[in-house]
Amino acid sequence: MKKIVVLVGARPQFIKHAPVNLELKKFFKLILVHSGQHYDYAMSEIFFKSLKLPVPDYNLEVGSKSHAQQTGEIMEKFENVLFKEKPNGVVVYGDTNTTLAGAITTAKLNIPLVHIESGLRSKNIFMPEEINRIVTDRISDYLFAPSKLALTNLKKEGLKGIFSGDVMFDLFLMCEKNIESRIGKDLKEKIEGKEFALLTIHRESNTEKETLKRILKNLSKLNYRIIFPVHPRTKNVLEGQKNYKNIEFIQPIGYFETIYLLKRCRLVLTDSGGLQKEAYFARKLCVTLRGETEWEETVKAGYNILSPFGENVDENIEKNFKKKKYENFYGHGNASKIIASKLKESL
Repeated sequence: MKKIVVLVGARPQFIKHAPVNLELKKFFKLILVHSGQHYDYAMSEIFFKSLKLPVPDYNLEVGSKSHAQQTGEIMEKFENVLFKEKPNGVVVYGDTNTTLAGAITTAKLNIPLVHIESGLRSKNIFMPEEINRIVTDRISDYLFAPSKLALTNLKKEGLKGIFSGDVMFDLFLMCEKNIESRIGKDLKEKIEGKEFALLTIHRESNTEKETLKRILKNLSKLNYRIIFPVHPRTKNVLEGQKNYKNIEFIQPIGYFETIYLLKRCRLVLTDSGGLQKEAYFARKLCVTLRGETEWEETVKAGYNILSPFGENVDENIEKNFKKKKYENFYGHGNASKIIASKLKESL
């Protein structure tokens, strides 16, 4: 049986790998490597347990560092794994430092490189994730695009992609029907009979102390409750910033709890790429706390509004959405099967 090394390191990558893992293991021996980019229990181990992912074969334990230090250390340690395992291919996901480090290391060893969720472009080259996406796409052998727009982006750059659909949509469809049985009593009681917005903030540009203060002050203009699961990076700068009557700060939550809140909220407020998309899966209105997005189709469809710093968020925000007829941009829930089938044929 041929061997594939899969490199993950951050919460969105654990989520993306869950459905792909189920399909790839039918045809390949999988070696799972965790870079340790997200090392906090709330951002790592809790997702492995809830999504029933296998225990990683290797943990590089890089932890939190500068972009250069983190990327360099992952490259050095991951190279040793590849020398030892000698895989037929390597899979990376998304746009993190883990993605970039894995891609460069793999390409330099002339091992076939698979990029799942390729072709995304926010058109903000100053955004670290945008740099990671562009470089990874340039050096990958297999580019699996989650949407037709992502596929078009690749074609414009002279790259040949494959439209697979979105693996996160696969997982969303797998989990949404039975979500109720996975949720604890405390969370259910917290939202019972109450309207609320779901808020997440984690991007480096939004978690500087003054910027975060500005965002929260703007969001406090909403006339209903906001539930805010706090990312570890955000927690570090929140000291003295919790005095908002309508914002309820809670501990980080797992994937199923996030989807549970998402399906029951009135509005989503986020700077997360993944949650923008999951909001669209659930047909929820979303305010993206950035000046650009890699999920442009959700904006064109009228379900997503860009709002840097939450500047236009107030009690009338919902009137600003211009929803069009709902379109399925992200495939039919079989992206993981398409990816596994293609790699079975080609690797």
